[in-house]
Amino acid sequence: MPLSDIDIAQQATLRRIVPLARERLGLEEDHLVPYGHYKAKISLPCIESLRDRPEGKLILVTAISPTPAGEGKTTTTVGLGDALNHLGHKAIVALREPSLGPVFGMKGGAAGGGYAQVVPMEDINLHFTGDFNAIALANNLLAATIDNHIHHGNSLNIDVRRITWRRVMDMNDRALRDITAGLGGPGNGFPRQDGFDIVVASEVMAILCLSTSITDLKERLGNIVVASTRERAPVRARDLKVHGAMAVLLRDALSPNLVQTLEGNPAILHGGPFANIAHGCNSVMATRTALKLADYVVTEAGFGADLGAEKFVDIKCRKSGLRPSAAVVVATIRALKYHGGVALPDLGREDLAALDKGLANLERHVRNVTEQYGLPCVVSINHFSADTEAEHALLRDRVQALGVPALTARHWAEGGKGAADVAREVVRLCDKPQTMRFVYEDADTLWQKMEKIATRVYGAAGISAPGDVLARIEQLQADGYGHYPVCVAKTQYSFSTDPKLRGAPSGHVVQVREVRLAAGAEFIVMICGDIMTMPGLPKTPAAEVIDLDEMGRIRGLF
Repeated sequence: MPLSDIDIAQQATLRRIVPLARERLGLEEDHLVPYGHYKAKISLPCIESLRDRPEGKLILVTAISPTPAGEGKTTTTVGLGDALNHLGHKAIVALREPSLGPVFGMKGGAAGGGYAQVVPMEDINLHFTGDFNAIALANNLLAATIDNHIHHGNSLNIDVRRITWRRVMDMNDRALRDITAGLGGPGNGFPRQDGFDIVVASEVMAILCLSTSITDLKERLGNIVVASTRERAPVRARDLKVHGAMAVLLRDALSPNLVQTLEGNPAILHGGPFANIAHGCNSVMATRTALKLADYVVTEAGFGADLGAEKFVDIKCRKSGLRPSAAVVVATIRALKYHGGVALPDLGREDLAALDKGLANLERHVRNVTEQYGLPCVVSINHFSADTEAEHALLRDRVQALGVPALTARHWAEGGKGAADVAREVVRLCDKPQTMRFVYEDADTLWQKMEKIATRVYGAAGISAPGDVLARIEQLQADGYGHYPVCVAKTQYSFSTDPKLRGAPSGHVVQVREVRLAAGAEFIVMICGDIMTMPGLPKTPAAEVIDLDEMGRIRGLF
C-alpha cells in the first residue's frame, strides 16, 4: 500500500531551520524569529537589509481549470523548486499558506504531495505561525469597532443600512453567510443584517499580501472603506481610529515564513488569498525577499490561469513591479479527460476521444498565458500511473502545435529529479527577453476592465449586471476609483460562471451580481455568478477522517 502524503512527511528527517537558513541563504540567527525548530519568520530588518541586492528570475506556476481529478499545481511548484536545486541552481519556492476551511472541507491542505512537499506539513496546514488568526482578529476588531461606535452615539453618522464591512472566520460555515446581529435589546447594539466571509476573502488578507512595509500596511488599513454616512460619504477605518491597533495585531504576521521542502531546500510561505474570491497570490514581501536570496524563485497563483494567473499579472505585478520570466501550466491526463466529459470513476481507462475534447481547456489556458499575458511557457504533465503513452503523445502533439513544449513530470513519486526536464526548459525560457503585458490598461473604465477579462480570458461574448450593480460600478468610477484593477470572484471550475460547463465554453455572458470596494487593497471586487465568499462544507468533509492516534500523531491530513 503506497504511503500517504502525511506518512511521507512524518517519515522525513527535517533540518533545523536556523542552520539551513545560514547555509543555504546566508541568513544569520538574528535575521530570523524561530517558531520551534523547523519554521521561522524572516525579520523585517533583515528584509530591509536586502533591498539593494539584485533579484533572481521569477517563475509563475499556473494550471488548467481545476477538477475533482486533481492537477497538482502546488506539488509541481515544490517539485520544480527541488529540480532547479537538483540541477545546481540556487532556487526558492514561494507559496501561499493554507486555509483551515478547505483543510477540514473538501480540498485538503496546500503543502504539496508525495515526495514534493513543504514541511513540517502538519504545522503548515493547521495553525502554522498564526498569521491567519492575526488577520481574522484585525478584521473583526474593525467590525466590533463599527458596532461599538454606533452604540455609543454614532458621531460619524454611519448609516447602519450601508455598513459593508463583514466579519470573518477561517472555517467553512454556510450558516454564517447572512445573519442578523445585535439582537437582545439595547445593551447589545442596533439590530442589523451582517454576515461572515472566510478569512482568505478578507480585505485585510489582501492588504497584508500587497503591503511593502509597516508604513504601507498602516496606510492601507486606514484607507479601508467600511460604510457610508447618511449623506453617502465614505467612512474609513482611520475615521474610527482603529487602523493603528489593527497594525499592531498584524505586526508579526507581516514577516514572511521560512520552511523547507522534503529535500531540504528553502521555501517561503506567506499569505493566502483564494483566487476564486480574492487575488490568489502570496505576499509581495515574500516574493521580493525570495528574489533577493535566490537565482530562481518558483511561485504559484491560485486555481487556473484564467483566475490566479490573470490576477497575478493584472493586480500583483501591476502594483509591485514584479515581472515573471516564464510560466508553467500544469495539467494531468485525468483532469483533461474529465473536461472531455468522462465521469470520475472512468478516468483510469484510456479515452483518446475524451482527451482530445478536453484538451480545449488546456489550449485556451496556454493561449491566455502566451497571448494575453505575454509569458513564455511550458506545459508540465503531472504523471499518473494509469496514463498511457498514446494519451501523452496526443497531448504533446496538440500543445506543440501552439509552439509550446509539453513535458512529463514525475516529482510526486521521485521528488526533484522527476521534474528535471521541466526545470531545464524553464531555465531556457528565463533567458528569453521578458514580454509580460496586462489584459487591460489603468485608464480603462471599471466596466471596460471587466469586459476585457471576460472576453479575452474567459472566451465570453460579453458581461451584464442588474441595474443596481451597474449604478454601483458607475458610482465607483465617478468617485475616483476607476484606475483600480478589477478582482473577479467567480467559480474556479469553468471559464464561465457555471461550474458544470467543462472544457472551454465560449459565447457565454458573465453576470456581475455584486461589487465591493477594497480601497485599502486598491482593487474593485466583481462577484460573478453564484460564487460564495463564505464556502460551505461538503456532505462528507475531510474533518471526518482527521484524527490523533494514541501517541498524539495526526492522521488523515492530506
